[in-house]
Amino acid sequence: MMPGASRVVSSLGRIARVTPRVAPGAVFARRAAVLVPLRMPYMNGNQSRYASSSQSSKYDNTPTSPPSAKGILPEFGLKGKVIVVSGGAQGLGVVQAEALLEAGATVHVLDRQPEPAADSYYQKVARRARDELGTVIFYHQVDVRTGVEKLNSITEEIAENHGRIDGLIAAAGIQQETPALDYTAADSDRMLGVNVTGALMTSQAVARQMIRLGSTGSIVLIASMSGTVANRGLICPVYNASKAAVIQLGRNLAMEWGVKGIRVNTISPGYIVTEMVQKLFQQYPERETEWPTHNMLNMLSKPEDYRGAAVFLLSDASRFMTGADLRIDGGHAAW
Repeated sequence: MMPGASRVVSSLGRIARVTPRVAPGAVFARRAAVLVPLRMPYMNGNQSRYASSSQSSKYDNTPTSPPSAKGILPEFGLKGKVIVVSGGAQGLGVVQAEALLEAGATVHVLDRQPEPAADSYYQKVARRARDELGTVIFYHQVDVRTGVEKLNSITEEIAENHGRIDGLIAAAGIQQETPALDYTAADSDRMLGVNVTGALMTSQAVARQMIRLGSTGSIVLIASMSGTVANRGLICPVYNASKAAVIQLGRNLAMEWGVKGIRVNTISPGYIVTEMVQKLFQQYPERETEWPTHNMLNMLSKPEDYRGAAVFLLSDASRFMTGADLRIDGGHAAW
């Protein structure tokens, strides 16, 4: 690990499934006959380590150089803001975290992995934050589903050290493709526990600190177009139900916390192509040609297509927006 780069602790879980397919908003790596979710923080462990070259016991939020945000509309700027990103070690989460850093924010990532490799994209983002952007990214290992006590402790520590928490992207999530008749109670509980309960517990932990400090903020929950439609050819009944629940959770949290100055919105991505999904296309080439035909743009998205949405919803540019679902699916659900 390079000096000053973010230290990372988390652990990656795996979810066996009946058929190795991918659903919208879920990103997988393939290992043997098992699909391993790549964008999730199931996290356990007792250490959090921070990316600060000057000190390890306290956060250093002082930019080493001005953020590279020349020409950006001021309402889109995030300079001085502190934002938490769950599931931020890889996949959609780390790409959105990088966008927040580019806009000037200090970012705290929550994830389950023990330690992303030195050549991982997360580590590249951490080095870029330090050397180029003048911002800082910190890493915490915690399980958003079962590590609720630790989750609350981490968010309290972040709030105490910075004197603020301005936002959250809850991107932690898992996926499993299994016919409804074959789903076990344990599999269903795990899916709903991570995707719904995990999102609620993370939002609760962050909102509690915002309210305690008397500050305003913005919370973004990553849902999916699968929370709105049943995807043709993808048998993911519990995943789809969990994402519908996330959308409704966002509306209800917006209703409760709006009077506290906390906005809550959801993002519903369409099919996202990552390096791991491209490997799946090599095994199932028909999907690469079929999936684009399911939307109006005849193309698939990349994690980078959701950078702007993250910055928009976490910034003052969306100050009058709450309780909304921002669906970015190439028109898939508009047929």
